[in-house]
Formats: sequence, structure tokens, C-alpha cells
Amino acid sequence: MCSMNNLTPKRRAIFDFIRERISDHGQPPSLADIATRFGFASRSVARKHITALCQAGYIDVTPNQARGIRLADPLRRPEMLEVPVLGQVAAGAPIGPDLGIHEQLLLDPSLFRRTPDYLLKVRGDSMIDDGIFDGDLVGILQQADARDGQIVVARLDGEVTIKRLQRVGKHYRLLARNPAYAPIDVLPTQEFFIEGVFGGLLRRD
Repeated sequence: MCSMNNLTPKRRAIFDFIRERISDHGQPPSLADIATRFGFASRSVARKHITALCQAGYIDVTPNQARGIRLADPLRRPEMLEVPVLGQVAAGAPIGPDLGIHEQLLLDPSLFRRTPDYLLKVRGDSMIDDGIFDGDLVGILQQADARDGQIVVARLDGEVTIKRLQRVGKHYRLLARNPAYAPIDVLPTQEFFIEGVFGGLLRRD
């Protein structure tokens, strides 16, 4: 079994509970058993966690069976990617650089269309209309250029922000995706360069 660092503590506990029930009782728990064990208000909450474990490759589920959960064959588990979290990026006013590896995450490669070079934790709400929320981990493809309209991580006078890039003649504008925030016009006198483009996100419960 691969490292389980990509699971939340709750899902790791649910997986351990499933494994123990199979070992001790010869059969997996039902959704009702899981809901009772973890104090969930309904079986639908338990189903959400089971679906996540199935998508991550830790279990298989036979549809329409009360006890259709089984441990997945480890040989069918996708090779996990180790991706560093390098700090925070502002979704609001730019923030100062936050360099250094904060943690390493093991991720299913199917989470991203292209493997990101690193992850950044979003701080702020300026990109909510693009589905990027405070606390999300955004996957960044490291490159120094981007097309008009792409979501980029940009460094402006030494501070870092995530915005949509707009080309205005020979100049750039950084667009928020929240009407509460005004566009940022990049002045010719400012130090500006693109660090990378957005390649997907990870939202942890």
C-alpha cells in the first residue's frame, strides 16, 4: 500500500475502520455502520467519503450492494506523484514571497491534466468566480509566458498574486474574478514577470 499522506485524517480513519472490519468480521461495514461509527448525520455523508477513497484507489465498491466495499488490489493503484507545496499566493492584494517547501503531497496524477511543478496555497477570495477559493491548493506549471486570458501566478514588484492575464497593447492587466476587486494595471516602471500558469487545484476537507 502506498503512503496515505494524500488522505485527510478522517478518510484515513475510515479506511482503517474498513480494513479492521474486514479483518475481524470477514465482511466490510455498511454505509450505516460507517455513519454510526463516525457520528455522521446521514449515510450520504459516509457515501461521500467512500467515493473519495474509491477514486483515490484505496477501495473498490460494487454498486447496489449493502456491503459492496472491498480493499483495492495494490497492483492497480496508480503511481503517486510527489508534489511540493511552496507557500502561499494571494487571491486579493499581492503578498510578499513565501518561499521554501512547506510540505510534500502524494497525489493521484489523474487530479491534473498536466503534472504541476508545485502547489501554492491560495489566500483570499478574488478568484472565486473561477472556482478558486481561500485555502485551495493550486497546481502551477512553471513557465515565463502565458496566453491572454490564462490564469497565472505573477510577481509584481516582488509580491506574488494569482489572477487572469489580460494583454492591453504592449502592457498587461491582472484581472480578479470577483467584482469586489479592481483590475491591477501593470505600469511600465514596475518589475513584473510571470512565474507560471494555473493547471488545476486540490481542495482538502
